Amino acid sequence: MKLFLTCPKGLELLLEEELHQLGVAETKQTVAGVQCQGELEDAYRICLWSRLANRVLMPLFEGEAETAEDLYSAVQQVDWLEHMRSEGTLLIDFSGQTRGINNTHFGALKVKDAIVDQIRNKTGARPSIDKVAPDLRVNVRMHRGKITVALDMSGDSLHRRAYRLQAGEAPMKENLAAAVLIRSGWQQNIEQNKILLDPMCGSGTLLIEAVMLAADIAPGLQRKRFGFTRWTGHQRELWEQLIAEAKARKAKGLLALDTILLGRDQDKKVLRIARQNAERAGVADFIDFATCRLEDLQRSHLPEGQGTLITNPPYGERLGETQQLMFLYRHLGDKLKAEFAGWIAAIFTSNPDLCKVMGLRADKQYKLYNGALESRLFIYPVSERKTEKADANQSAEVQLSDGAQMFANRLLKNRKQMAKWIKREEVECYRLYDADIPEYSVAVDLYGDEVHVQEYAAPKKIDPVKTFARLQDVMNALPVTLGVPAEKVILKQRKKQQGVNQYEKHSETHRFKEINEHGCRLLVNLHDYLDTGLFLDHRPIRKRIQQESANKDFLNLFCYTATASVHAAKGGAKSTTSVDMSATYLNWAKRNMDLNGLDNQHNTQVQADCLKWLRVQRGAAYDLIFMDPPTFSNSKRMQGVLDVQRDHVDLIEGAMRLLRDEGVLYFSNNYRRFKIDHESLSDFLIEEITRSTLDPDFKRNEKIHCCYRITHKG
Repeated sequence: MKLFLTCPKGLELLLEEELHQLGVAETKQTVAGVQCQGELEDAYRICLWSRLANRVLMPLFEGEAETAEDLYSAVQQVDWLEHMRSEGTLLIDFSGQTRGINNTHFGALKVKDAIVDQIRNKTGARPSIDKVAPDLRVNVRMHRGKITVALDMSGDSLHRRAYRLQAGEAPMKENLAAAVLIRSGWQQNIEQNKILLDPMCGSGTLLIEAVMLAADIAPGLQRKRFGFTRWTGHQRELWEQLIAEAKARKAKGLLALDTILLGRDQDKKVLRIARQNAERAGVADFIDFATCRLEDLQRSHLPEGQGTLITNPPYGERLGETQQLMFLYRHLGDKLKAEFAGWIAAIFTSNPDLCKVMGLRADKQYKLYNGALESRLFIYPVSERKTEKADANQSAEVQLSDGAQMFANRLLKNRKQMAKWIKREEVECYRLYDADIPEYSVAVDLYGDEVHVQEYAAPKKIDPVKTFARLQDVMNALPVTLGVPAEKVILKQRKKQQGVNQYEKHSETHRFKEINEHGCRLLVNLHDYLDTGLFLDHRPIRKRIQQESANKDFLNLFCYTATASVHAAKGGAKSTTSVDMSATYLNWAKRNMDLNGLDNQHNTQVQADCLKWLRVQRGAAYDLIFMDPPTFSNSKRMQGVLDVQRDHVDLIEGAMRLLRDEGVLYFSNNYRRFKIDHESLSDFLIEEITRSTLDPDFKRNEKIHCCYRITHKG
């Protein structure tokens, strides 16, 4: 019989070689598949033993077809009662488009009609559709006037081995994992490299497939159903013979297995899933899973001997993740060079740029596809390092590169220039550096003994490897120059925020730090969000509010974590009202109030859309108002979109309606091209006070915000 095997793109050659090993001689590669000739036993053996194929299709009819009528007629060329019972169930997989069929659902419906009509006309009974466990799965493909009607012998895709009911965040399909193992050359070197280590093993797919490969375990042995299970042409005895043979080979292979397989991951939850998957595959006793961060991985903690390190690290689908992950890949490269000399490293990634920073030269590389993502498998032989070279490298690590030294010099210069101001004002948190050197485009803020670094996203035209090298200069220089441990330097990337990304968490540490500003105790979080809970550039306006708030009713709009409200309350305000949409930030605001012993009766928080809230308030009730709206917001909690340039007139007019005659509104925002509409706001006195609201740490960047003092005329 003629067979067609589908596979992921890039695996065609490997699949053809696998077929030859299974005894199938007549083969021909096509795109994402291999054609072959064989007996029914060959089809069964492929379904049971192929580690790389997705589907095994047995063509029942091949011919020409263009229209829906041609399709119907072609399907009826097959005698379907030779393949299924008259009241059986079927499922149709249809692909392709023609001038008469432009919808796969319509094509599948036409195929179903042709089969059902034929059987009903012959028997009076009719089959039905079953999308879960059909008796017969039919595959029909139309392309360039040609049609192929085939029986799907595999049923579900063969990559589903039945052991993985759960997976990690970015799972690798089982047949791709098998291909990575085969391409790595691990099995050929298994006598010399007894150890196989995956330091970021996730749900364990690579290691489970490795056991199955090394122990001669048929990948389809765990499956309960195939596409031929209820096919009327199924030869049960032949199939049972193949199953018995596979079970015997598994028992023998596991008994002889002496490879050491190690799985490490920092996520305890995903490791639990990996163990469960290994148990279902019947190989849990042959894999040592343990919790371990990559930075804590030490060669001395592993069994003696050489081995292969094989892994599929994160590759970063979201904008901004690449730079963060480059540190992971660089660390992996450094770890390999320092501790795993003589090993083979096989790194599979869908972002090859990340591997450029590992500092290793690939001996081989292969193009594979992870779904639609073009990916690379890099094979690195980790060379032995000479002692003198190693010593030189170790001493070089203590010294900074020329670029890092230039950056460090600027840090020292800035700190010296601000030293008197910091001491005089008792400033605990301040900006030390803000892209002063264009090549080192970061902002560096000090929060007591911790350093908060924000990298400004580089344009796409800039080589990401060069950008990363400069960022590494920054991260190398900061601990040395500022005298802080490296773990107290927190890196984030600041990019253009839009949509839900405006509010996206960076992590879930819940680590809050208390700082002091002008006698106010405030909580910051340097890890979980892009912003820390305290806008450092607003330090002077918060101080001004504190000095002017005695015996006044204070309103804080778009309050964020209500730090300005804390300053007002500490300055003697009769009451403070803080308005924001975010329950998270308002809870943070409440914690700030509690930290300073400020009661809830006179200091309230309101969860509301500020623009909408202003429209429904009546009567002048406040003596001092601070409003700092975002440049842009389309939060799902809002009605419509807020644009500060477009909407600032409505915002200011709404706030001024609530301001008493002698009161003051401080209006601020961070839009660099903001222009206040004096004509529309001509009923008010408007004074720009931006320069007076910038402390020395932000004088270098006077566009960090703009600020206005607004009062009633007369």
